[in-house]
Amino acid sequence: MPTTGTNVQLIRNATILVDVGDTTFLVDPMFTPQGEMPTVTDNPAVPEFLTTANQKRNPLVPLPDVSLSYDAVVVTHRHPDHWDEAAREELDADVPLFCQPEEAEAFTDEGFADVRPVDDETSFDGVTIYRTPGQHGHGELAEGMGPVSGFVFEGDETVYVAGDTIWYEPVEEILDQFEPDMVVLNGGKAQFEQGEPITMGVEDISAVREATDATVVVVHMEAINHCLLSREELRAETEDVHVPEDGEQISL
Repeated sequence: MPTTGTNVQLIRNATILVDVGDTTFLVDPMFTPQGEMPTVTDNPAVPEFLTTANQKRNPLVPLPDVSLSYDAVVVTHRHPDHWDEAAREELDADVPLFCQPEEAEAFTDEGFADVRPVDDETSFDGVTIYRTPGQHGHGELAEGMGPVSGFVFEGDETVYVAGDTIWYEPVEEILDQFEPDMVVLNGGKAQFEQGEPITMGVEDISAVREATDATVVVVHMEAINHCLLSREELRAETEDVHVPEDGEQISL
């Protein structure tokens, strides 16, 4: 079977399709229709003391009209904008599902029969999958946001999906260790009215851009009410960074 190459297609928010050779991974599926999810601070995963600058219902935008075809699912963490009830209902119960070890039991409890927690690394259909660390914010706020992960997909070419993290030393170490061909960052500068941003803003993304020769793709934009950095602002303030629209594909 001929390979399809290395591609990343943004669906919406952090939901992406990652093609490595002829294997496709669906990452962080969130399928809820526009406006049918509460604001971020109404979700039980978010500490009660946090508030947001607006109270818009999520997702802010509809799903694009794209075809979803994939071989396996990868969930970086179970916050509702990365894993939602609509995804639970739509996905086949026997789909291979890769996740953090801390969250494996929750997927099994939801009826998924082929849950594959990744401690350090595993393989699937000719692709080696490495789980990488993430820091979902700063200080105590990051601790309250719970464990998060990124994943590296290594085939003929390598894709690093960083997940919900800020720029910090372990991200730089992953870039040095794997020398990826493509890096996918969760931007949006998600922020509450308390504390510092919990996903990457312009400075974080610029630091990644300076640290690697990889193709840099930024997703997690303009879909959730606490993501305050727009695509237009990010494009204006960075160079040589791909900021796709929903449904758009970036290829090596």
